[in-house]
Formats: sequence, C-alpha cells, structure tokens
Amino acid sequence: MADGSAEAYRTGDGPGVLLFMDAIGLRPQIESMADRIAGWGYTVLAPNVFWRDGTADDLMPKVDLRVPENREAFFATGVMDRVASITPDVARADAERWIAALPAGKVAATGYCFGGRLALRAAADFDIAAVGMFHTGGIVTDAPDSPHLVVPQVTAEVLAGHADHDRSNSPDQIAAFDEALSAAGVAHTTAVYPDAPHGYTMADTAMYQEAGAERHYDELRGLLSRSIPSNSR
Repeated sequence: MADGSAEAYRTGDGPGVLLFMDAIGLRPQIESMADRIAGWGYTVLAPNVFWRDGTADDLMPKVDLRVPENREAFFATGVMDRVASITPDVARADAERWIAALPAGKVAATGYCFGGRLALRAAADFDIAAVGMFHTGGIVTDAPDSPHLVVPQVTAEVLAGHADHDRSNSPDQIAAFDEALSAAGVAHTTAVYPDAPHGYTMADTAMYQEAGAERHYDELRGLLSRSIPSNSR
C-alpha cells in the first residue's frame, strides 16, 4: 500500500471473490470461510481491513469468543472505534487495491457484519458483478453517508441474508433497504434468516447458528455461480 503494508489471506484459483471480514478481524475463522468459498472454484482474497491499527495477529482475540462474556469483553477493547475509522473514502481507496490483487475479470464481493457495508460500497465504486451481505447492521441510518444511499450506483446483483435477532438491523431498516434496492432497479434477493443472531456465520463465536451459516453458503454459492461462474464442477 502507498501508505503502509496491508496483509491479506489469499486462497484458491479462478474468478475473484473479495471477502470482507467482520468486526472481529482476520483470523482462522475468516480463513476457513475463504477456503470453503475457494473450494467452489474461486480465488478468494480476505484482507485485514484494520491494517492501519495493527497486524491480524496483533488484533486477533486471545480468548474464546464462544463464551458470551468473552465476546462482550473483546468488543469493549476498541473494536467499534476501528470500525468507525473505515470511512467511505478509506473504504474506496482500500477496495481499489484489494480488487487489483485479484485475477483480472469479473469480481464478486461478500461481506459479514460491517463487512457487508464495505462490500456494498465497493460495488457502488467499482465494477463488481455480485454482492453478498450477511448479518450486516447499520445499512440504513439517518447519517448523510448511510450505506443504503449508494444503492443507485450499484449495478451488481445483491444478496442479503439478514439476522432475525439483530439490534443493529430492525425490520424497518430491512424494509427501507429493500425499498432502496427496488427503487434503483437493482437485482436483489433478501431474506430474514429465522432465529438467527447477528454474527450467525461465525463458528468461533457465541453468535454462531449452523442453520443460518449453511443457508448462507448455499445462497452465496448460487449467487457466485450466476454472476462469475467458475470452471469447478
């Protein structure tokens, strides 16, 4: 990077998929998810989007987040300050570099937690074929830079798997996001995963829900096969 060194996990071979991590960071769970997607015939890049704050190892949880109290304590260590530091301008500059590190050709993006917002913004700023957004909160806010306001610039197909029990993404917010997608003519599929908490895909945390995680893989694979088909059988 022009202003520092950023690390990323890259795996697989085939069309490019940019995987935006959740707020917990780049760690074995994210690498495992990238490997699974790569197994469908893709090159997956999962960058440490918090590279300005430290290496993945520096920022990685040192406790078992499957214990609810540990997860709460970890989030009290400045995690949300790091999330807030990824402004739209920062996200745009970084996404350009991440995309350049993928094979030439059509690219898709998938994001988790706040990473879903980064995936959506990347699709508004760059030529991305498809976007997956899973347990993504804060999509619709009253802020002048609310993520949903970039929807008119999105040409990608959007797949959003909302969590049923997500305090950061209410039914009204979900409805407003759907309305924005429809008004902009964006091809999209959205669903509320039943009984799914925020973070349902993350098997290394107390929020994991196997049913939601597996549904997400099935639906994401379908999205990728439609938008950037691989040579994998």
